Amino acid sequence: MDSITQTRIDKLHPIIRDEVQKIITECDLALTGKAKIRITQSLRTFKEQEQLYAIGRTKPGKKVTNAKAGQSIHNYGLAVDICLIIDGKTASWDTAKDWDNDKVADWYECVKIFAKYGWEWGGNWKTFKDLPHFEKKSIKTKFSEIKATWRNLIKLPKDKNGYVIF
Repeated sequence: MDSITQTRIDKLHPIIRDEVQKIITECDLALTGKAKIRITQSLRTFKEQEQLYAIGRTKPGKKVTNAKAGQSIHNYGLAVDICLIIDGKTASWDTAKDWDNDKVADWYECVKIFAKYGWEWGGNWKTFKDLPHFEKKSIKTKFSEIKATWRNLIKLPKDKNGYVIF
């Protein structure tokens, strides 16, 4: 795991950091060839979300999100975007390439690993496919399980570091 990915894991909600470490480690072990996982985005502030939402609306460019500030699971530290780093230097979002020649696209090897841990892949969405995106859909606490939707998360209190309290 590279230091950029580790730094981005450290920004995630504390309740999922260890799990994401395990997922990335499993992905890297499964990808026995040239590719390794890099997290390109983890926690995103409300201000950063507002700026992304403006692209294609009030700022030039193609729309990159339909989520306003507070409506992205990234805003709660419960989502990651990834790419593959090839030979330690080149970023790839190619979902079809099989860098390790095991007859399974490397991207889909990672999709399966995230799914094993209960993460939803943006590539499965019906209307706005977001291939680099993975999000934790439910959080198991000591007493219950909470569906991790922005409508639920926005109502929860936050700790001194700004993370929602489950």
